[in-house]
Amino acid sequence: MTLVKKYFYLFTSLFVFIIYLITLAPSVVQIDSGELAAVQATLGIAHPTGYPLFTMIGYLFSLIPIPISKILQLNILAAIYCSTAVGVFTYTVKYCLDNFSAFKKKISNQKEAAKKEKKKGKHQVDKTDIKEELSENIKLITAVFGGLTLAFSRTFWFQSTSVEVYSLHLLLITLIILFLLKAYINSLADDKLTHWLVFAFFLALGFSNHLTTLMILPGTAYFYFTRYKFNSASFKKLFLMILLFVFILIAIYSYLPLRALQNPIINWGNPFDWERIYRHITGRQYQVWLFSSFDSAGKQFSHFWSILPFEFFIGLLLAVVGLFVSIFKSRKLAWFILITFVFTLLYSINYDINDIDSYFLLAFVMLAFFSAFGVLKILEMKSIPKNYSLIGLAVVIAIQFFFNFIKVNQSGVYTFEDYTKAVLNTVPKNAIIFSYQWDYFISASYYYQFVEDYRNDVTVIDKELLRRSWYYNQINNHDSKVLSGIKNEIDQFKKALQPFERDETFDSNRLENLYQIIMSNLIKTNIKGRDYFIAPELIEQEMKRGEFKLPEGYTLVPHLLLYKVVEGNDYVPAPDPDFIIRIASNRNIYIDKTEDLIGRMLSNRAYYEAQNGRSDRAKLYLKKILNDLPGFKLHPALLEVLKN
Repeated sequence: MTLVKKYFYLFTSLFVFIIYLITLAPSVVQIDSGELAAVQATLGIAHPTGYPLFTMIGYLFSLIPIPISKILQLNILAAIYCSTAVGVFTYTVKYCLDNFSAFKKKISNQKEAAKKEKKKGKHQVDKTDIKEELSENIKLITAVFGGLTLAFSRTFWFQSTSVEVYSLHLLLITLIILFLLKAYINSLADDKLTHWLVFAFFLALGFSNHLTTLMILPGTAYFYFTRYKFNSASFKKLFLMILLFVFILIAIYSYLPLRALQNPIINWGNPFDWERIYRHITGRQYQVWLFSSFDSAGKQFSHFWSILPFEFFIGLLLAVVGLFVSIFKSRKLAWFILITFVFTLLYSINYDINDIDSYFLLAFVMLAFFSAFGVLKILEMKSIPKNYSLIGLAVVIAIQFFFNFIKVNQSGVYTFEDYTKAVLNTVPKNAIIFSYQWDYFISASYYYQFVEDYRNDVTVIDKELLRRSWYYNQINNHDSKVLSGIKNEIDQFKKALQPFERDETFDSNRLENLYQIIMSNLIKTNIKGRDYFIAPELIEQEMKRGEFKLPEGYTLVPHLLLYKVVEGNDYVPAPDPDFIIRIASNRNIYIDKTEDLIGRMLSNRAYYEAQNGRSDRAKLYLKKILNDLPGFKLHPALLEVLKN
């Protein structure tokens, strides 16, 4: 028992890690999972802001000889990050409870306060403001409960299930908070700069992984300047911290240009010079969605409050109680948590993207602090027997665990692997696929083609990335022939694109016209020697709006999961639908979209077969829908084909 008490945070972390392994995704999942895994495994360059620390650690971890797929190995790394973050958070809560009164103390004279604290011992603080010193058991239970509350909150837990930069971000942000608190507490008794330099080091690591680390800065400034005030001495300390911070940041981000010069297979942004580096690490292409409008901020604000109850369930009530407890017992700590929570919320709601939930993670971490302090209040209530309190708290955790387990469990998700392999496997050798299904095909294809070498002969071209000058270099690295017939058009487009990428005045009409010419001429210059396929989203969107046209004399035929570009109107055969798509029982919007897309394409093929008098072939595709796609509803006209 003594060992458990001493290493309570490690045991909490280990327990959570085991749970995370149960809900771990065995393969790629939606959005960036495939790309990020491929970047780590091939030591490439990811989408902005590049995530160099995430990439380098992931690459080293992928070299460990474990007899499992690389994607599963890297998914396990995400679980390690998140469970370790839980351990750090648990330790931090206990550290706060050990030093509660230090966050309440008013420091009127810095030197005098430091001498006073030094006499008491480096880690001993004045507890006269607290009526009764907290027992060790109460502090341990409070800390563990706080850790489990955070671990089983929905968005936090989800980061542990697959490759994602937010898993490492959570580990680093919890370490940053811990060392910030340590720097503040230790500075009360020992005014050495060492504690703040350690904090600056971890802050730099955080920024080298994800720029949303900036959300911790207002709370940091509050602690630092309430401790040192605004004077020359405090700014001198701050200057030295910034020097270390910048040095670490430059050292880690230097990975981007050094690796870009080596032309890796995934070289997003090709950041080999200062201009491209700056655009990449600042996420220049995404800034159009930041602080875009009051309407979008209002929408994201409403979204936050709609998901909040499902993060903590009953634990949210404890967080409300904990807010008042911390204000009463540890006012400076309460202010730090509130400042960080409010700033995170205000910053995040001004980012107009669909997958915004992960941007609220730091706010959820702050609420977990308050929830822990709410537990403290429950355990201190003498009117409630301790056994009843513990049972009640266990029920709170159990409710949160049960409902969130159902939502975050990715253990049966093979849908995106199956769909990506089916798309690649149903086209002939050396085919070209033109698409922008990033969330459930292109991202995953990066992993399967570049890491597992699955159908690497197929060239997948992302229609949206053709708008970026660097992307043509990446295409050439994979397939040097596909762009050979449109070099002149590419040169003209890049020249017209340069002022746009530099945020200068540009000719939007000329840029769009050249872009459309490139899309059309890609078909014209490749169709004679290679099979060319177009994904359905282009047909349903760009072609319908007249933004993309086929070369004259060519038409489209539904070919299983894609449309094939063909010359003339003769019947074009397609393979049997012998692929298997495992539709996950734990559904989400991306799985629903994938199922709907497969169903619509097979329906289109069945309709094409029926139009050409081949009812037996039509039935083959329709039966595939009925057998494999439980959520897709066939059109009544196609049901009639089955009956005949």
